[in-house]
Amino acid sequence: MATFTPVPRFLDIEYCQSGDWFFPTAMAWSLADGRMKVVVIAPDDAWLPDSDDEPDVDLRYLHEQGVPLIELARALHEDLPDQTVYVDGLDPDDALIEQLFEAVGMEIPFELAPVSELITGLDQNSLEDERQALIFEHGLDPQLPETGVYVMLLLARQNGLIDDTDETCEL
Repeated sequence: MATFTPVPRFLDIEYCQSGDWFFPTAMAWSLADGRMKVVVIAPDDAWLPDSDDEPDVDLRYLHEQGVPLIELARALHEDLPDQTVYVDGLDPDDALIEQLFEAVGMEIPFELAPVSELITGLDQNSLEDERQALIFEHGLDPQLPETGVYVMLLLARQNGLIDDTDETCEL
């Protein structure tokens, strides 16, 4: 019988930005067993610009298909309580998470840290090179948040942080 070793938690957020405003549009995060959740995010009206500066994203799609912020916040509270959650460090993840939880008046249930704090055998440039190589090798779309999480899971496995014999984690 295989023993269960929790997999490091990873999170990636895609966002829309124009000028000095930005907001999250999609998010993926991993669970202790290596599975992943992916959501499109319904934006808060307060995030949208008042001017004629239209966001470079399909707002109708986000409103129709997006998960309401309160549901997303509750899911993150259930899935990632009191965890250190690793991000690629390439995006303004801290600001985006803060923006999301402020919109619903909830505390952030986890701490964000760059993946370089978890995978310490590589410097940031080497990590980025490995990340890009994995995206290319697997033919993944670098714009999708699930790609970001999947690649961080692969990097963790390559660096011995996920046991290859753990049957609960299928990558």
